[in-house]
Amino acid sequence: MSGAGRGAPTPSEIRAAALATAAVFAGNGLLFAIWASRLPTVRDLLEVTPAQMGGILLVASLGSVFALPTTGAIVMRFGLRPTLGVAAVLGALTFALAGLGAELGSIPLAATGLFLAWASTSVIDVGMNLHGGRVEHAMGRAILPLLHAGFSAGAILGAVIGWATSLAGIGILPTVGGVALLVAAIMLGALRYFRLPEERGRGAAQSVRASLTAWREPRTLLLGLVVLGAGLTEGAANDWLALAVVDGFGQDHATGALAFGVFLGFMTVMRLVGSRLLDRYGRVGVLRVLVVLAIAGLATFVFAPLEFAMVGVALWGLGAGLGFPVGLSAASDDPLKAAARVSVVSSIGYAAFMAGPPILGLLAEHYGYRGALGFVLVPLAVSFLASGATRPLPTREGARKSP
Repeated sequence: MSGAGRGAPTPSEIRAAALATAAVFAGNGLLFAIWASRLPTVRDLLEVTPAQMGGILLVASLGSVFALPTTGAIVMRFGLRPTLGVAAVLGALTFALAGLGAELGSIPLAATGLFLAWASTSVIDVGMNLHGGRVEHAMGRAILPLLHAGFSAGAILGAVIGWATSLAGIGILPTVGGVALLVAAIMLGALRYFRLPEERGRGAAQSVRASLTAWREPRTLLLGLVVLGAGLTEGAANDWLALAVVDGFGQDHATGALAFGVFLGFMTVMRLVGSRLLDRYGRVGVLRVLVVLAIAGLATFVFAPLEFAMVGVALWGLGAGLGFPVGLSAASDDPLKAAARVSVVSSIGYAAFMAGPPILGLLAEHYGYRGALGFVLVPLAVSFLASGATRPLPTREGARKSP
């Protein structure tokens, strides 16, 4: 175990680890948003149809599908800091490669860059959540919601930078490549403070075996169902909420953007206050209340008239705020098995986050955007039923201190 023989981490080391983890979360959110905010420019540079653009984004998603299930075994084999260091550098280079492909009008080059970039950021996703769970154990209180709020803050900053560079006529390569290199430098600096004890150095066969075992654990799979509902709920809003307001209610684009801003704002607020709620009332109770809020809000948006839609969006955003961080926190309850379990839960959650919205797009062809969003009520109900799995494990000291 890394860190063995040096005793428990000091309070200053724990605080530094928490701040460093927050920096990685914010950096990953910034990377996600800087690319997403410039997608219209990328589409125009590549001169692709909507279907072709969807195909390019599907290739990017395949990078995540490849990386997410394998990250746990890689971390157990080589350790968290080396894994994240390589992923940060590779992510910067491959985002720049995708930007170069767009500038050159090369679809194969852009798609290759995105495949590798999405794989890299997915490794970072698993790693930062895993380290966030370790910080929670060291601090004895819930902080993953605050870390996910950091991701949201980074995404907002990325959207602002993307908007500003677009107005200024700055190209894709300097925008995306420059931000990616800056984020990589920040992450590499932050990794110096990832000093909490971890299990590492297993043989390759041991690491793969432990990772596969986690896929057969009932509690881990139930946690996957919790984050599946959360990931699909958030991903559906990201991709389809604005369009549902414009087409479903006959509103203008500004109103659609406002609705998405309401969702994102209320979700971020819940992540900011969520740690205190979890510390006071526990995971299961808080999560069940929030899932009910999400169901009520989404149902209001889908079935009620326009004058109630924004209220529904606000409730939907509040309810979507904690499912993902709580599920990943619960997967980290046993530090010795956290890498494999977080990898499994992240794989399920991010697969729903990425693959769910395109499926909703197909449903929208038949039921309209609002009707398609109504199908998200089903996985939300499943999340409610599975939420009892987030109850802390009683078998280890670290788990007993978990929120």
